[in-house]
Amino acid sequence: MLDNAFVMVCIILLINIVYVSFFTIRMILTLKGQRYLAAFISIFEVIIYIVGLGLVLDNLNEIQNLIAYAVGYGAGVLVGMKIEEKLALGYTTVNVITTDLAGGLPNELRNKGYGVTNWLAEGREGQRLMMEILTSRKSEMNLYNTVKDLDPKAFIISHEPKAFHGGFWVKGIRR
Repeated sequence: MLDNAFVMVCIILLINIVYVSFFTIRMILTLKGQRYLAAFISIFEVIIYIVGLGLVLDNLNEIQNLIAYAVGYGAGVLVGMKIEEKLALGYTTVNVITTDLAGGLPNELRNKGYGVTNWLAEGREGQRLMMEILTSRKSEMNLYNTVKDLDPKAFIISHEPKAFHGGFWVKGIRR
C-alpha cells in the first residue's frame, strides 16, 4: 500500500493535517491553563508527528512526499483554527460605548443574561455610556449581534481576560 505514490502522498497529507490540528489545540489548551488535557493530547500529537516525519524521511527522494508534508502542515493550521473556533474555550470581555445614554441598553443586555457593568464616560464629542460585559466565547457573536440590533452605531471592542476574582460571574466559571 505504501509503495503507491498517490497513497503515500494522501497518508502524509492526512497525518500532517491531524498532527498540526492536535498541535494547535494543545497550544490553545496550554494557554487556557488546561495543562493535563494539553499533556494528554501531546502524547498522541508526538506519535502522529514521528510517524508522518518518518514516512517523509524514509523517502526523501520523492519530492511529492515533502510537498504533501508542507501542504498538510498548512491545511492542519486551518483545520486546527476551525476546531478552536467551534470549541470557543474561555471567556471574553466586551466593551461597548454608545451615545444612547437613556436607551436602556444595559438593562436589555442584563435581561438577556449578560453581566453588565456600566458608567458614564467622556468622549471627544461629549458624554458616552460605557459598558463592560463578560461573556463566554461561545456567546460572543450573539452578544455582538444583540448590541448591534439595539444600537447599530455602538462601538464594540473585546479582549480576553486572564483572571477572574469576585462578582456574580465567578460562581459559574469552571477552572
